[in-house]
Amino acid sequence: MSRISVRGFAVASATAVTTVGAVVGVASGAPQTSDDNFEATAADTTLLADIPAGQHAQVQTVSLAQQADAQANAADVAAKKSAEESARIQAAKDAKAKKQAAEEKAEQAREAKEEAERASRSETRDSSDFVVQSSYSVAEVQAMARQMIPGDQYQCFSNIVDHESTWNYQAQNPSSGAYGLVQALPGSKMASAGADWQTNPATQIKWGLNYMNDRYGSPCGAWSFWQANNWY
Repeated sequence: MSRISVRGFAVASATAVTTVGAVVGVASGAPQTSDDNFEATAADTTLLADIPAGQHAQVQTVSLAQQADAQANAADVAAKKSAEESARIQAAKDAKAKKQAAEEKAEQAREAKEEAERASRSETRDSSDFVVQSSYSVAEVQAMARQMIPGDQYQCFSNIVDHESTWNYQAQNPSSGAYGLVQALPGSKMASAGADWQTNPATQIKWGLNYMNDRYGSPCGAWSFWQANNWY
């Protein structure tokens, strides 16, 4: 039974009860109930059904819609957080991959450089590879040096020789006694590279290269020191 039916039943019942009371009151001589009391009694009975059936359905519909909106909002927030977390994880992976690629590239470059240096050294000639002459021009001495010194170190070696002797393998400092292309002091030190250290520029080049490698790591290391101190 719907609330409308309950209301109708309640009103009908109240009407019947009131009518019977009125008849009994008349028969017994009791005072009659006024029409106002009858209407008030009938009105009071309507409290049994406070919300009509149609309005109750509307309230339920609104509540379901609000729940759906709340669930949709929660789903949007969760999806946004998930997307942000996925983006963060992907960014971290990308950064790690880039770092690894950069490290691998640097390692490859280092290995390539070392290989080039090894190849350059293997292609260099020793002082004994040159035919001994009675004299040598600057161009001939420089040609020897180019063949004996690794390509990436030649310019540094040349810079030092330019300042020390201007490529004169017989240059001698009268005050200090320094001698030769690299101005060894004393010149007799170069005997460790060959007995002909006074007359053979190849022997002097060999000794000078060994000296620079042992003391400064390379001719370029020796040149850096020379630039800072004007000697090496």
